[in-house]
Formats: sequence, structure tokens, C-alpha cells
Amino acid sequence: MIERIHLKKIASYGQFPEKLDDLAKINFIYGSNGTGKTTISRVVADPDADDHSDCIVAWQAGVPLETLVYNRDFVEKNFNQPDELKGIFTLGEKDKETFDRINDTKEELDRINDSITRLKFSLEVEGNGGKVGELKQHEDKFTEDSWELKQKHDAKFRDAFTGVRASKQLFKQKLIEESTVNSAISVSLGDLERRAETVFGEAPQSEQTLTIPDRRGIIAHESNPILKKKVIGKSNVDIAVMINKLGNSDWVRQGRKYYDPSEQVCPFCQQKTKTSLEKSLNDYFDDTFKTDSGAIERLHTEYKADSKRLQIALQAILDNPSKRLDVEGLQNQKLLLDSKINLNIQRVEEKRRESSKLVELDSLREIFDVIENLLDAANVAIRKHNTMVENIQAERAELTKQVWRYLLDHEIKSALASYNSKKAGLKAAINSLEEKITNKTEEKQQKEREIRDLEKDTTSIQPTVNKINALLGSFGFQGFTLAQSESAGFYKLQRSDGTDAKETLSEGERSFIAFLYFYHLVKGSASESGLTSDRVVVFDDPVSSLDSNVLFVVSSLIKELFRDIRDDNSNIKQIFVLTHNAYFHKEISFNARRQGGQRFSDETFWTVRRASLVSKIDKHETNPIKNTYELLWTEVGEADHLSSSLPNTLRRILEHYFTILGNVDPDTICAKFEGQEKWICRSLFSWVNAGSHSVHDDPSYSPNESAVKTYLGVFKKVFDKTGHIAHYEMMMGNSTTGSRN
Repeated sequence: MIERIHLKKIASYGQFPEKLDDLAKINFIYGSNGTGKTTISRVVADPDADDHSDCIVAWQAGVPLETLVYNRDFVEKNFNQPDELKGIFTLGEKDKETFDRINDTKEELDRINDSITRLKFSLEVEGNGGKVGELKQHEDKFTEDSWELKQKHDAKFRDAFTGVRASKQLFKQKLIEESTVNSAISVSLGDLERRAETVFGEAPQSEQTLTIPDRRGIIAHESNPILKKKVIGKSNVDIAVMINKLGNSDWVRQGRKYYDPSEQVCPFCQQKTKTSLEKSLNDYFDDTFKTDSGAIERLHTEYKADSKRLQIALQAILDNPSKRLDVEGLQNQKLLLDSKINLNIQRVEEKRRESSKLVELDSLREIFDVIENLLDAANVAIRKHNTMVENIQAERAELTKQVWRYLLDHEIKSALASYNSKKAGLKAAINSLEEKITNKTEEKQQKEREIRDLEKDTTSIQPTVNKINALLGSFGFQGFTLAQSESAGFYKLQRSDGTDAKETLSEGERSFIAFLYFYHLVKGSASESGLTSDRVVVFDDPVSSLDSNVLFVVSSLIKELFRDIRDDNSNIKQIFVLTHNAYFHKEISFNARRQGGQRFSDETFWTVRRASLVSKIDKHETNPIKNTYELLWTEVGEADHLSSSLPNTLRRILEHYFTILGNVDPDTICAKFEGQEKWICRSLFSWVNAGSHSVHDDPSYSPNESAVKTYLGVFKKVFDKTGHIAHYEMMMGNSTTGSRN
């Protein structure tokens, strides 16, 4: 049967599930129209519908049963459509042997179902029960044990636990995996912790080696022959003797640029010169002189450029120094290098100014030897570091394996062995149960096939026709009957003249025949087989548009199903009754065994209400519907009958029960009496109306005790004559034992 129903995001049900948990064999659900009752019936009818995806219908042991649901959808499908009614098959009585075989096979099927239920209960019970639950608890226990181990060693071995530190499940799985693949040598905890301090921690990064600046170019400048060459003019020119004698070739070269041939004024003495002076100067500073001067200029440019590149390269190394470099030593050498470079540049510039001057540059070779040694030493250290970086990954991997090996050998060895042993046992038990369930399920399917085959040999739709027509006739529905249709396996509703009655039924007639059809469907089947299948039945407001007579017929028929369920004498295993009719609810839920607030385990009580446009479901330990009608009967049964309020009490009972509930007027009721009793009945209604509506001016007014007794007797006979004495006895019997639950 259904153990629980959760409703969420459907119709008037909101974001959070409304729950019907711990459901029993018989379940009463009361709620006004529009509160969400029909939604419950629709979810039970089709829990797999697309718009029911957020709802849950949970079955006992996970085994769903056939569901038959009476609601307006059922009525619409079967009675508001032009199609004929599908016939309801019931077991015949001609072949007793076949019938007995069906019963015997059904008993075997019930035993198999019970066995499957027990096996599934042993396998898995909701709430961590059964072998599956036991295995889960076992897994959870070992998960916690593993996690405690992680917490204990995490501070020192966190790097060994990389990837599984944030998850209990992952850590446990890693531990189990290592137990099968780890072949590392077991090492002491102290050794592991010492090595972890150096191998674990911040991961070192490999470094780029330092680029040693190329000194060849600047060193080559030191031996440039132009430095030691006296660059002077041509010696066989007329002014060469004077220039050489004075040794002022450089002075003349520099002053020459101030000589303007058009003015012919000597730039040195400011005297007028001969035209031949320009030629003499040009001859003196010939092409050789120009070539050598160009060589000096190139030396000056290239030396400055090469020295600048060297200085920039060295400064870049110092700006982002390696940890392996003697930074201070390199800085000192660079300062010395910068100083000598500056001095050499000055000497080259002197050569530019005085090309005849012999110049020698300070050698940078020794400084570069020291610089290169410093950089070479740093590179050796860098390469060693990089080799260590490459090897540490292997060292880390080995240390990680040894950490897990230690945990397996010294920390959790016993717990792991116990875990594996118990898990193997539980898995074997689970596999065994699953195999047994599979075998029993196959047996179940075989028995179901046998029952279907037997049912086909002894089923008919005619018995249902007979039973429904008998009920229709006994309750005054004479205008139509049910008959087998010309189409095999179908019914039709017809008038006495044989014409179709389906489209001309009154609302009350339609409601009653729809209920009777469903009621017999519950006891039969819409096919030749399946009559004995276990099922869950839902009645959703089955008394809509019915008068009082039929209301109590419906109540009585449903209560017959209750008795069968309680006696375990039915293939109906569970019933839900949903209604908005308080009177029907009281009738259908009345249980003569119940005293006071007594509660039975085979029934539950629920109410459905709308709060802020959202449906809410509440569970009640006892019947929550305590209406005014019930209290009126209590007053009749227990109160002082000479009380002036008694007339009004009787009027309200008769009015509610016969007028409001059943739309029956007093004249119709009195017509059921003969002779003196008819007169008393009319007198009763007259007295009721007078007594309940008039104002008693006489303060001594009090009904006569004898008259009260007479009228109370007729009051009882009103129910007797109208066929509702059971209701009278139920209400009066309850009024003397306390409030009805």
C-alpha cells in the first residue's frame, strides 16, 4: 500500500512539500471545495504524469499496486463522453472448481507477495534499515574513521593528501585504493615527518640560467691600431714643415673649418692670405688623413655602443638577480667596469680631438674574467637547483606513497580489515536477497499469469448489470437501467422503452450510477483478468449532488469495503476517502468500536485547507470534524428533555438532515406515516417550528413531560420510516458515550 504522499509545485500546492506520512489502511481526508483534495486523488491516479514530477507516491517495500480513483476525472471519462461504458467483469459461480483454483492460486500469490515484502524489508528499509541500510552505516562508520586519520596527520602530511583533503568520501576511497596498489616500503613516522619538512611545503620552481654578456667586441677595440697611430697631414706640402715643426697639426685641423676661401683671411692670425693657402691645407689633409679620422670616429661610436650594451645586460642581471648569484661581487665589478669604460671613452674622445695623439685604453679583460666567473658560478648553482626541482617530483611521489603505507600499516590496519570483512559479508547478503527477490518476482509473475488464465474462463459482465440494477431499483431510480450493449464487453444506459438514457440523466442520477459503476469496478475488473489483483482505492467526494437517502447508501457501501480491509478479506489493501461534506464525513468515519478519543492503527485523519492561496495538509490523532450537528444529537441524548431549548434542537436536526442535506420536506416525511402516527408527525413538525421560533412570554412555560416522551418517540420513528434508523441509533448511541470521533 501507499506509505506516504508528498505534494509540491502542483495546482495550489507550493514550493515546500505537503506530506501525508505514515498512511494506514483507511485514510480520511476532509477539506472544503477548492482546498486541493482532487489534486491528491490525481497524483495517486497517475504519479508519473509530467506535471507531478515534484510529487512523491511512496509504496510499501517499493511495490506499487493497482490504483482505482473515483473523482470528477473518472466521471468525465466514463459518463460525460459519447462512448459506451466498458463492461465490468466479475467472477461467475458456475465453475466451483475453477473458482477454488483461483482462490488457492491467489493465496499462493499473497504468500509470495508477503515473502517479497519481507525480503525487500530485509534488503532495504527507508530510514537506513535492512542490509542496504546496514551497509550504508558501515560505510559511514569507516568514512568517519578514515577522516579522523586525515585530521590527525593533515598538518604535516597535507601535501600527501592533495586532492582528497576536502572530501570524506574521496579520502576513504583513496585509502582503500592505496591498500590494493601501494607497494612502498614502510618508514617510521619520525622519518616521514622530517623528510616532509623539506620535500613538502612550497614547491620550488626551476630557474633560467644567466646569460653571460659577449665581451669580444669591446675587448677587440682595445687593440685597434688607430689608437697608436699619429694621424697628421701630408709631409711634402709647403706648409707641412711649419706644421710639423710647431707640432700643431690637430690645432690646424680644428681651425681649418673656420677658414672661408671667399674672404681669404687666416683663421689663426686673421691676416690676408694667398689663394694657395686653401690648396695647401687641402693637400696637407689628404685622403689618408680623412680615412684615419673616419677610423677614429667609428672607434668612438662603436666603443660607446658596445660598452652601453654590456652595461645594460649586467644591470638587467642585477635588477632581477638569481638567488644563486653573488650580487654584491657583481655590483662591485660592474662599478669598476663602469669606471674603466668611462675612462676609455674619454681617451677615445681625446684621440678624436687630437688625432695625432697616441692613446692606450685600459684593458677590461681582467674585470670581465671576474664577472664571467661570478655568472658561471651562479649558473652552476642554478643548474643544480633545476636538477633538484626535477628530482623532487619523484621524491614527493615516493614520500606520498610512504605516508599512505604508514597509515595502512600502523594507523588503520585493524579497522580496514574489519571494514573489508564486514562489507564482503553484507554485500553477499545483499546479493543473496536480491537473487531471492528476483526468483520470487518470477514466481509472482507466473502465479499472476495463472490467475489471469483462470479468470478468463469464469468471468462475465452480466452479474454487475444485475447488481447495479437491483440497487437502482431499491432506491427509486426507476427511469433507467444498465444493460449489456450490442458491442461485446460494453454497457449502455437505457430507458424502459430501450432508448439511450445516458445523455438525459439528471445530475443526481448521473452521480449515483457513476458511483455504482466505480464501486463494482473496484470489486471487479475492466478486463477478463485482473479481478483479484491487489489494489488501492480512492473516493474523492463520491456524494456530490446526491440526496440524503443515497448519501447513506454510498456511506454503507464504502463501509463494507472498510470491513473487508480490516478483516483482511479483500484484494483492496488501502482506501482513501476525501470529502467536503461534513455529514458524509461523520457517517463514513464512524466506527462503533471507537470510544472517546480512542485511535486505531488502521486509520488516519487529515484535513486540507488553503492558507494564503496555498494548500496545507494537517494530520490529526483523532477525527477533527466535530460539527454542530453532532452536538445537537448530544443534547437530545443527554440534556434535560424539559429544557426550553429542546424544540429548537429537534428542529435543527430534522432541518439539517432531511431538508438541507437531502432536500426532503416535512410533508414528504409525514406521508410515510399512517393514522395516529401521521398526526403525531405533523404535530411534531408543527411543535418544532412553533417551539423553536416563538418567544415564550410566559416565564413558567415548560413542555409537558408526557408530551416530550411522545414526540421523542415519533422523532425516532421519522428516521425509522424513512430508512435511516441506523443513523438515529448511531447518533443516539454515540451521544451517551461521549463525542464521536
